[in-house]
Amino acid sequence: MNASDVISGRYEIKRHVGRGGMQDVYLAMDKLLEMEVALKTPQAGQQDKRFSQSAILAARVNHHNVAKTLDYFEENGKLFLIEEYVVGETLEDKLARFGLVDPHLSARILHHMSKGIAASHHAGVVHRDLKPSNIMAEPGVNLHRLKITDFGIATLTEGLLDEAARGGDLTRSTSGTIKGALPYMAPEMMFRAPGDHPGPPADIWSLGALMFRLLTGEYPFGVFLDAAVNVRNKTRKAWPAFMKANPQYEPLASELISMVDRCLEYDPDKRPTADQLVAECDQLCYINVHRSEGTVTNFIQNGYSGFATGRDGQIFFSMESVYGTTRPGTAKNTKLCYCMFPGNPRHRGHPIVVIG
Repeated sequence: MNASDVISGRYEIKRHVGRGGMQDVYLAMDKLLEMEVALKTPQAGQQDKRFSQSAILAARVNHHNVAKTLDYFEENGKLFLIEEYVVGETLEDKLARFGLVDPHLSARILHHMSKGIAASHHAGVVHRDLKPSNIMAEPGVNLHRLKITDFGIATLTEGLLDEAARGGDLTRSTSGTIKGALPYMAPEMMFRAPGDHPGPPADIWSLGALMFRLLTGEYPFGVFLDAAVNVRNKTRKAWPAFMKANPQYEPLASELISMVDRCLEYDPDKRPTADQLVAECDQLCYINVHRSEGTVTNFIQNGYSGFATGRDGQIFFSMESVYGTTRPGTAKNTKLCYCMFPGNPRHRGHPIVVIG
């Protein structure tokens, strides 16, 4: 499809914006409602029946942390799914810049993702392909408006997994979709038999694996075939020492570690439900205010603290507020993400995360 094409007399194509393992995605203008939408259509070789089933399933989910399915139709032998268009970047894009995320922002992400997943599970929909590239966030460093996308291809994913399982070893599949999912895939998904249908606990495992990567910058079991081997052998990376080394982060980091460990239980029945995760997140004490981005301008106290300036003004920061192994060092122009709190003579930045 090309720019200016009009589909179903209503959706005007603006541009092609992405291609997943099973679908093409276009930005389109809904001429009736005068708003931008995401128009998705299955790639050649995908089963039309499964695509239509996926649309029906996705339409059941209605939550502000889930990209909403708006329409589904067939025209000239092609199938189209219309979804809420989310402006921003994927969580995978964010990780490329952040490297890792401090416990306060991680807790907020876990809280809101758990809410979206809970809503889908209440509607009887299991995502089965939760990973950072399927989560959209607003532009910039705030990550407040999170949206889980591609619930509409849950059934397509299930069909692809069934096909791979019939081949004898899903983990050796050459499918880009399966390879990309392996680092976050539950063991009952990896080593399933044809016809097995892992339920909601599979999404909880994926959420746990995703949170491990957010907090540490590392994949808990590695990537691609290594992930499958390590999951089978129950060989998981240890939590890095820096998470608890700083007393300013230790209490919240410890609570998050406990929650993620339970998400990564091998027995699906021992994992918490999404509702339980939401309830636990309700009790967490985490900073939930606007994030700013600034550039280090100078250091004082022999590099123990310094100043950074951004669009919201100048802040003072201490090295004790830095999370992770990447430090601001002694070079100017290092970029930081932080929350700004009132202070005199300069506002105070905390937490501090070095970003790219």
